[in-house]
Amino acid sequence: MNKQLLPLATTLSRQSSAQHVFKLLRGRRLVLAASRSPLPSQLPTLTSKHSELVSFFLPRSIHTNLPKLSDQAANMANVFTELKTPTTGAYKQPTGLFINNEFVEGVEKKTFEVINPATEEVICSVHEATEADVDIAVKAARDAFEGPWRQVTPQQRGIYLLKLADLIEKNLELLASVESLDNGKSITMARGDVGAVVGCIRYYGGWADKIEGKTIDIAPDMFHYTRLEPIGVCGQIIPWNFPLLMLGWKIGPALATGNTVVLKTAEQTPLSGLVFAQFVKEAGFPPGVLNIISGFGKTAGAAISSHMDIDKVAFTGSTVVGRTIMKAAAASNLKKVTLELGGKSPNIVFNDADIEQTISWVNFGIYFNHGQCCCAGSRIYVQSGIYDKFVAAFKKRAEQNKVGDPFHPETFQGPQVSQLQYDRIMEYIESGKQEGATVETGGVRHGDKGYFIKPTIFTNVSAKMKIMQEEIFGPVCAIAKFETEEEVLQMAHDTIYGLASAVHTKDLNTAIRVANSLRAGTVWVNCYNMLSHQLPFGGYSQSGIGRELGEEALANYTQHKSVAIRLGGALFG
Repeated sequence: MNKQLLPLATTLSRQSSAQHVFKLLRGRRLVLAASRSPLPSQLPTLTSKHSELVSFFLPRSIHTNLPKLSDQAANMANVFTELKTPTTGAYKQPTGLFINNEFVEGVEKKTFEVINPATEEVICSVHEATEADVDIAVKAARDAFEGPWRQVTPQQRGIYLLKLADLIEKNLELLASVESLDNGKSITMARGDVGAVVGCIRYYGGWADKIEGKTIDIAPDMFHYTRLEPIGVCGQIIPWNFPLLMLGWKIGPALATGNTVVLKTAEQTPLSGLVFAQFVKEAGFPPGVLNIISGFGKTAGAAISSHMDIDKVAFTGSTVVGRTIMKAAAASNLKKVTLELGGKSPNIVFNDADIEQTISWVNFGIYFNHGQCCCAGSRIYVQSGIYDKFVAAFKKRAEQNKVGDPFHPETFQGPQVSQLQYDRIMEYIESGKQEGATVETGGVRHGDKGYFIKPTIFTNVSAKMKIMQEEIFGPVCAIAKFETEEEVLQMAHDTIYGLASAVHTKDLNTAIRVANSLRAGTVWVNCYNMLSHQLPFGGYSQSGIGRELGEEALANYTQHKSVAIRLGGALFG
């Protein structure tokens, strides 16, 4: 590059008026005209009012390649918008698709609206990824995997993840506020979610340089060893109930093990993931390593599931959709699949349980995150000796939950995520009433604006009622009575799911015996929803395949290679 161009580029980047441009170009005309070097990347963008001056003074080979600020500004305006939250004030919200470390418009330039569930008003519109956009994102991920990302050392991968965790922690309030804005969860809970994301990404940042194979002593004239290698390009589809937390759970082990990712956020809650995406580039990740797109399951999700150049797909969501994804993965290139699906978790309370503490945990077990939790303790089984006392105390506690504005510091339960989800929950409530269950409290709308539902408790239920068999995914639970340990285990297992469960008792023998007998991926004793990034999480039966979190999650994103080296001579002459 002609070094005489650099001072001009630097100066131009600091000037804005046409007069300055005129003086600079007039003085440099001969130098620029004589230059045969390519256009320096440091040259600034110029507004349209500068274009005629540039055209007059610069050779066509140079001025025709100068970017126009008007074009760039228009593109920026199309992929960012100005929003504000009650806790952070104004902020710049990305609305584009995050591909190759840049926010871009969708190929078809389609957008869709994001609704505030607390007000039922439109927050903004974001770009919708179509099949063509998925192709572009997958190519970016493939190029990164086969190119620069493959050359990055495990230690450096860890450094990138740790830097990303630092940036998330630094911007915790912004991310939590955006999470509350488009998901509706209370700001207090959202802050907890973002804190958990930080912990999760740091955890896997620590794992990055500890993913090792081993040597195997088989014969003196052979050398055998194994390697754990990344799978390749991973498609990840996350739900709307924990947008940032599920993002962290997915990308942590995938990136730590050396894969690249195309992640689709839920169409109901794309905003916090797009804000998160800004920090990926800042953390130093090469372009294409992590791509985050917004779109609908039937288009972008389907394209990811069936894509011939995606090596593995991970999904969190309903069992029905999980089946669809598994079929698409098998019918395409037989890509590897992990699924974290639904639940109808039993929460068992024995006669000797501490009533006061148990009520607190049972309340948290079902109403946390507005009941929109795959492991929610929605089937509550109480031993007959304390049943009446428990029902009265739990009803009182549920009615004390603060339901309302997600940004109010005392709010515990915000709105359901969408009109569709609100309607679905209300249909289940009506079904419970029609089938003869008793509504102890709730069962109706809260307020007249937003998708709020009062905490709901059903009693006098039977095992085959719809509200006892199907995942409601809302602030609704049912309480049933039991007499013996054997009976309650049978009741607990009367489900197609096996994600989580809980036992409340002061007897350690009972706790261990029942915990070992329950067919569920997680059993909590005298607590509920106590998750940790260090502890594997996943389900039995139709609650999924594979495990999230802990060391176990690394296995979802690695494949074993065995290497056998002959040290001796030929075996056969």
